[in-house]
Amino acid sequence: MRFILHSDCNGFFASVECLHNPEIRNKPVAVCGDADKRHGIVLAKNELAKKYKIQTGEAVWQAKEKCPELVTVTPHYDRYLRFSKMATRIYSDYSDHIEPFGLDEAWIELTGSVTDFKQAENIAHEIRQRVKLELGITVSVGVSFNKIFAKLGSDYKKPDAVTVITPDNYKNVVHPLPSDCLLGVGKATRKKLLNIGVKTIGDIAHTPRELLHSHLGKFGDTLYAFANGYDTSPVKPLGYSRLPKSIGNSTTPSRNMENLDDVKIVLGVLTDSVCRRAREQGLAAKTVTVNIRDEDLFIINRQLTLNRHSNLTSEINAAALAVFDENYQWRKPIRSIGVTLSDFVRDFAPVQTSLFVNEVKREQKTQLDKSLDSLKKRFGAFCVRPAFMLKDRELSGFSPKEENIVHPVGYFG
Repeated sequence: MRFILHSDCNGFFASVECLHNPEIRNKPVAVCGDADKRHGIVLAKNELAKKYKIQTGEAVWQAKEKCPELVTVTPHYDRYLRFSKMATRIYSDYSDHIEPFGLDEAWIELTGSVTDFKQAENIAHEIRQRVKLELGITVSVGVSFNKIFAKLGSDYKKPDAVTVITPDNYKNVVHPLPSDCLLGVGKATRKKLLNIGVKTIGDIAHTPRELLHSHLGKFGDTLYAFANGYDTSPVKPLGYSRLPKSIGNSTTPSRNMENLDDVKIVLGVLTDSVCRRAREQGLAAKTVTVNIRDEDLFIINRQLTLNRHSNLTSEINAAALAVFDENYQWRKPIRSIGVTLSDFVRDFAPVQTSLFVNEVKREQKTQLDKSLDSLKKRFGAFCVRPAFMLKDRELSGFSPKEENIVHPVGYFG
């Protein structure tokens, strides 16, 4: 029998902000993006704001219509990262198998250190109490025999609670719940399930697997296993890292991009960020994807496969510009744009050199990028910049690598 906890920090961003600002602690609070920079959506909310049915992802103006007295605060990711690390240190007193799921959630494997669910539940309560006492925030903890039900347990009762789901009680606890309480079931999947009469997790469990597969493909098989408690995926050891599937950054500038010069500036910032992140992890990419969204919110995704893996800023930037230039016709100004690298290998992997490439010059570019990375790490992203970025500081005055938190990859990543 396995014993797994899933700890979820309640209203994490908002809880940390209330801890730093006691005067707003007893008010409805939402952490929101900057509306002046067109990022004005709700990122997180506290329990008082939840009573007004404020939703993560909705516009700030919509949230304030529901709750005129809502207090909005800007995010401070450095704080959230610090609290996430402190929570992980508490978890590490009980296990060395701790797998993050975002900044505010983590699975904790207790198999081998406890022998029954009562002992696991006691540890869950101990963690809950320690987080409250030592960090000043609350967590909800699910206790179960697999990761899926442990996570469902942490969502089942909030805030500051422990829910135990065992092989004996899971059908009574889990199966009556709506299908979208199961990890992986979003709006689109729930709609597909409703089309075949599947409303609850129990319905998923009792639907023939072949029928689920016919409507959802392989993911239908996955949901069938999840609903029936068949998940056997391991909790990764603390510090485990796997080769990422992609590294990307996107931005919505404070004004639309009206011409190619505007795009060159923004793509210059984005490609610098994704290449620095790739080099930092020792990765080189084969595929460059550009995501474009115009002012009418019409989205274009296009990609280019390189002749060889690369993490050179100049090569990735040239590829991104080529993708853009070939696929965008300028019928509308551009609201947002993004660059993503994928299809990685380790950058020390053997490479077949080419007679048609100046390998000496390419190695010089590699050393230049590494030198610039060192400078930017020490003095900040703006210490050295190409001159063309100074033509419009409104478009170039952001640093996605420093300003954005890179979240751990999702469960299905």
